[in-house]
Amino acid sequence: MADDMSFNPTRDDFEALLNDSMGGRDFAEGTVVKGKVVGIEKDFAIIDVGLKTEGRIQLKEFGVDEAGKATIKIGDSVEVFLERLENALGEAVISREKAKREEAWTRLEGVYAKNEPVMGAIVGRVKGGFTVDLGGASAFLPGSQVDIRPVRDVGPLMGKEQPFAILKMDRPRGNIVVSRRAILEEARAEQRTELVSQLQEGEIREGVVKNITDYGAFVDLGGIDGLLHVTDMSWKRVNHPSQVLAVGDTVKVQIVKINPDTQRISLGMKQLQSDPWDGVEAKYPVGAKFTGRITNITDYGAFVELEAGVEGLVHVSEMSWTKKNVHPGKIVSTSQEVDVVVLDVDPSKRRVSLGLKQALANPWEAFLEAHPVGSTVEGEVKNATEFGLFVGLDNDIDGMVHLSDIDWSVPGEEAMARYKKGDMVKAKVLDVDVEKERISLGIKQLAGDPMSGDTYRKGQTVTVTVTEVTSGGIEVRFGEDDAPMSAFIRKSDLSRDRQEQRPERFAVGDRIDAQITNLDKAARRVSLSIKSLEMAEEKEAIEQFGSSDSGASLGDILGAALRERASKE
Repeated sequence: MADDMSFNPTRDDFEALLNDSMGGRDFAEGTVVKGKVVGIEKDFAIIDVGLKTEGRIQLKEFGVDEAGKATIKIGDSVEVFLERLENALGEAVISREKAKREEAWTRLEGVYAKNEPVMGAIVGRVKGGFTVDLGGASAFLPGSQVDIRPVRDVGPLMGKEQPFAILKMDRPRGNIVVSRRAILEEARAEQRTELVSQLQEGEIREGVVKNITDYGAFVDLGGIDGLLHVTDMSWKRVNHPSQVLAVGDTVKVQIVKINPDTQRISLGMKQLQSDPWDGVEAKYPVGAKFTGRITNITDYGAFVELEAGVEGLVHVSEMSWTKKNVHPGKIVSTSQEVDVVVLDVDPSKRRVSLGLKQALANPWEAFLEAHPVGSTVEGEVKNATEFGLFVGLDNDIDGMVHLSDIDWSVPGEEAMARYKKGDMVKAKVLDVDVEKERISLGIKQLAGDPMSGDTYRKGQTVTVTVTEVTSGGIEVRFGEDDAPMSAFIRKSDLSRDRQEQRPERFAVGDRIDAQITNLDKAARRVSLSIKSLEMAEEKEAIEQFGSSDSGASLGDILGAALRERASKE
């Protein structure tokens, strides 16, 4: 008794006793340890892991058979996760589920490191995707990684054991992200490689239209898709693939090209038809006239279908003889039937240049035939420019009256000022240049040139009308109304008498006689003088009435001459 009372164990003694009770085994919380089933009580399995007390685990964590009975029995060895060495009841806190999870993580990390697929099953739906059971570890499957194409109904995939690719693992956070799509794409790539190896360029195959886009259609060739581009559907213009095909159609196509790097397959339908461009030069010789249909209108012209698969371009410059700088859409419309003339053919570039205006009569040729040079035409003044008047003629063409051809005697700018837009004028056709599309007209030529012939001559007396009075002389006009002439009488030529050489003694509208002293037809200039006329009349009077023995004075002679002239008038 005394010996027992003298025993005083230390902390080291307690640790030694504990190790003895555990059989010298190293236990640590948060690790997986081995245990043995020592009993089954109701819904729990009693597990001895070598501690002072056993632990309890619900039977359902070990799984049940088809009859609903536990799959474990007394004496079975199992691995469990040791959460705590002892709880408040003195029992070890252990878990089979967490042990399986730890096992699964260790296994999955090995799979992830080798970049291998892992088997799992979709067991639930969560925000943004699904939950996948990977044999004890839970993973996240994003919605975009379920299939290659969006899947509306995931029901048939739920609970089904299938392979997944691990995209990401984070053990500290317990996150695993997987993809079913990556597995499908890899399998599809392998299958595609095998199928592509069985195809040859130029081969003809049947396929089913799976999808239609703006640029073409995807055709299933039996497990592999090929692209049938819109330009390879038909030799004729196809604005949208839906004009030719529909989803589900069975079509015969030719394999045009196989890209070994991308494994893309290009298909064609028009290649199975004869090329309409073969012999196009013989079918559409330059200068020949054909009827076609407008298929497309652009800013630079319009495309005309001559036959299925052969289109030509009518450039905007070849659309109209008279409508310049006008958008093609204001001249023709889509689907309109038009006559065109072939201007050029380039089979190598598959181009045909057409002319729309060439199929119509040239309005300048028609004008020249109807109005030869020298004939008279009438039209409306369309515009007045610094160099002349534009006059509207037949078939929407214009003729120009140069400012030098408006009036014989009045300066061009002054003559142009008499006309305004909208005035109707008559003119003579002076020249027609069909190639340059120009028509020259003249207004003054209708009256004839007053300077031509012997209408006026030097020394002739003419009656003029004063049109303007200036300090240096007077402006006058004379001649016929349809061919008037203008001249300027200088101050020194207004009278023989110096005192009468005053311009102000004349008024606008006065009619007076003057003598032509100079006539320059080249310069179209006439010089007039009242003084010269007075001197000529005096000389004539002296010659007619004066004599050495008459005894008549100069005044008597001039008076007699003036009276005779007055009686003649």
